[in-house]
Amino acid sequence: MSKIFRTGTLFLLPLITLFLGWQIGASYEQKNLVELSEQLELLYTGKTASGTILGEPEQEVDLSLLWGVWRLLLKHYIVEDQLNPPEMVYGAVGGLVRAIGDPYTTFMTPTENQQFTQSLQGKLEGIGAELTMRDGMVVVVAPLKGSPASKAGLEPEDIITKVDGEDIQGETLHQVVQRIRGPKGSNVTLSIIREEEPDLMEIDITRASITVPSVEYEIKETATGSVGYIQLNQFGEDSVKEVKNALKDLRNEDLQGLIMDVRFNGGGYLEGAVDMASMFLKEGKVVTVERRNGEPSNHYVSGRPSDPDIPLVVLINEGSASASEILAGALQDANRATIIGKKSFGKGTVQEVFDLPGNASVRITVARWLTPSGRDLGKDGVHPDIEVERTREDVANQEDPQLDAALELLLDGSESAN
Repeated sequence: MSKIFRTGTLFLLPLITLFLGWQIGASYEQKNLVELSEQLELLYTGKTASGTILGEPEQEVDLSLLWGVWRLLLKHYIVEDQLNPPEMVYGAVGGLVRAIGDPYTTFMTPTENQQFTQSLQGKLEGIGAELTMRDGMVVVVAPLKGSPASKAGLEPEDIITKVDGEDIQGETLHQVVQRIRGPKGSNVTLSIIREEEPDLMEIDITRASITVPSVEYEIKETATGSVGYIQLNQFGEDSVKEVKNALKDLRNEDLQGLIMDVRFNGGGYLEGAVDMASMFLKEGKVVTVERRNGEPSNHYVSGRPSDPDIPLVVLINEGSASASEILAGALQDANRATIIGKKSFGKGTVQEVFDLPGNASVRITVARWLTPSGRDLGKDGVHPDIEVERTREDVANQEDPQLDAALELLLDGSESAN
């Protein structure tokens, strides 16, 4: 069973500590090895009692090395209680996936899989930051709104070099995530490199329970008119419904335009991006999915827009990734919205999630995103039509030049935002 469910498959940092406290004996180990081996063999190769399908790994590689090392560990490792077959299988599978070298193709244990699903529902515990691996370095995509990471001053594009004083060079993203996890109320210190800062910075963060509001909206009242404002923090399970409700409320007001804010939005469900673009576009393509084999597939708008004519601005920044970029790119290519802010993150690949035995899962990069005009989001990101900087000083002073620029554009009678 598989499903494409997250375009921005980046790591959220929950703090529930991984604990698999199974004790083993020789007979238990052998029984579980057989069960896990049979399940994985059926899942990956399609092998059945009546025969096999083409492309079996057993016909292409010799796995005797793996089983030989396994037997040596069982026979010689000094601490027998640490020989936990399920964890060893998870470790072997994780290593297999990591060897590809794609930071977005990852294996998740049952606990990690559950935590990731909860994060898409807006429920998580941790520091509240999205991370990715770029050129062998752990990079912050965005701190979540109101999270401990945001309050402590973590910013997009920060590069994490140490966790609690321990150098993480050479470690995988999974390993770094494990270091950052910990019990609620405890502290973690991240050492970061930040562009234009000459010295290594240290940021202390207190872990906490976090609830991320998917959608927030309000009316921006000014002396020259009113503008609707919708802040979309993620593309979660209920985001489309929440945006529709927000638009319904805002539609009752005399608005001169609408601002859709996807700054620091790291992505979410593909269907959400398509559905949201469909609210504003009468026709056309939203995104093209280009896979390894076969013809590219296109996702089109529904043809039933709720707000096809309202002047529209989309705010983006360096923390806008994947589904946010799909939405902004589609509206930009259709000349439906003016994009204001900074160049987006550039997350343009598709991860398909395969459910595995025991509630584990593996996410595999299977395709890339192209905007309607053919731009590769992974290479190019989305460039704003009007580039506006928001500095750290602006944030500290609670000033927002990007939002101000959007309001000015929409309220200027001599210009049109679409």
